[in-house]
Amino acid sequence: MSATTGALGSGRSLQAGRASLASILQGPPRVPGAGRAPEGRCDAMPTPGVVLEQWTRILRGSGGQEFERQRWPGPGPHTHPPVSLPTADIISTVEFNHTGELLATGDKGGRVVIFQREPESKNAPHSQGEYDVYSTFQSHEPEFDYLKSLEIEEKINKIKWLPQQNAAHALLATNDKTIKLWKITERDKRPEGYNLKDEEGRLKDLSTVTSLQVPVLKPMELMVEVSPRRVFANGHTYHINSISVNSDCETYMSADDLRINLWHLAITDRSFNIVDIKPANMEDLAEVITASEFHPHHCNLFVYSSSKGSLRLCDMRAAALCDQHAKLFEEPEDPSNRSFFSEIISSVSDVKFSHSGRYMLTRDYLTVKVWDLNMEARPIETYQVHDYLRGKLCSLYESDCIFDKFECAWNGSDSVIMTGAYNNFFRMFDRNTKRDVTLEASRQSSKPRAVLKPRRVCAGGKRRRDDISVDSLDFSKKILHTAWHPAENIIAIAATNNLYIFQDKVNSEMQSRPGYTSLACWSQVGRGLEKHPEGGESGGVHGKTFTA
Repeated sequence: MSATTGALGSGRSLQAGRASLASILQGPPRVPGAGRAPEGRCDAMPTPGVVLEQWTRILRGSGGQEFERQRWPGPGPHTHPPVSLPTADIISTVEFNHTGELLATGDKGGRVVIFQREPESKNAPHSQGEYDVYSTFQSHEPEFDYLKSLEIEEKINKIKWLPQQNAAHALLATNDKTIKLWKITERDKRPEGYNLKDEEGRLKDLSTVTSLQVPVLKPMELMVEVSPRRVFANGHTYHINSISVNSDCETYMSADDLRINLWHLAITDRSFNIVDIKPANMEDLAEVITASEFHPHHCNLFVYSSSKGSLRLCDMRAAALCDQHAKLFEEPEDPSNRSFFSEIISSVSDVKFSHSGRYMLTRDYLTVKVWDLNMEARPIETYQVHDYLRGKLCSLYESDCIFDKFECAWNGSDSVIMTGAYNNFFRMFDRNTKRDVTLEASRQSSKPRAVLKPRRVCAGGKRRRDDISVDSLDFSKKILHTAWHPAENIIAIAATNNLYIFQDKVNSEMQSRPGYTSLACWSQVGRGLEKHPEGGESGGVHGKTFTA
């Protein structure tokens, strides 16, 4: 193992400061002893060429102990003191299963919590069922790699459901190094009337058995059993950032910063490397893999994104090693808009195929983009998520917020997209009407009968009464993980240690429209939320908040 690889693999500091090599190369390093640039000025920072050289030197040196501590740069217009919250309770991933009946969340403590949708009430047949806790289990434990002196966190990075084949459910959960396949089953009956066992399960004396009886199954309280079926380990040198199940239901892939591996669900001791972008000399490393996903219908196609903002569509029929992509999706940069932070904010943090398989949705720091698989030159749609932060990039860099990785999601009909933002805001964009809305997931604003009006952030100039100044945004409250029900207008929002589930119920006329999704106000009524669509008709939305 080279000195560079050893430093990369042995730095707990990388987990503490920048959780992976991808995060490191997305932004300039803080060189030990270097001062911060003054507010509003970036000319005191090193050039990107020097940045990469400094990162390589730090990683090859002492293991980067400069990043050992978690920093808070102090009070300022863009930073807030850390909230006293157990790190283990922070939600790190959210995922619906293929039917939407189950919702799984993972947290930094290695736990997986599964929510199940309740059946519709007989008294109110048109009411939608709500989600309640179904099962909770510990998926990963903290480990230590003695060969590399590497501490492996228990944090759940991704969860992916497998298509249901029988009465049982199955999901994949991964931390930085190890992927586990879990089976979830139900048991509501127990056998009684054994001939050779007593009621406590002990074997009887055969001399006492004078007659034979037929064992029977008797009802019992529902028990949900979760058992590990497979453990896929030792497949990655760097931190796993994404997993994706193939449409053939037999294989899946896992991606780290430099490689993508293909696994068979029944084979745990080997995998096939299908992408490897690690250069012979680590000083030549220019980009890293940030996310990857299989095509929803074609088992030979997959896409992966990079820290340079590009997407590469690969075809596994062309070659065993897909280093040569089939298509490269990359938007040309406007030289007039180039700045010191251009490469950092252009890094793609998430990529999702549409349900139809025709489009791809990507999220970078400031925008979400929709790409057509038939057009590589530029995205067909670009939506600004929080463009008001463009003038605050220096402060965001100082507080490390510029390295946050936001996810994105499609609705069931691919007509609306959703992504998170700061201050517990999340954004929705209607692709048909080009309308957008900013909503807030907050327990304080979710009072009974209180209307959750669309929020508006004011970057300057004349402010309305309910506008929020960009300087008053709380950057410690961020929505990084979101999920949309595959068929209905139900969304799951993870805000720190809170999980918000909003359920849209519109009148029958609107429900009859294919793919209808209304961008409107939300308000809580008792246990649920009520919604007032744009047309004036009164609908309802049920919502729940779960706190770790």
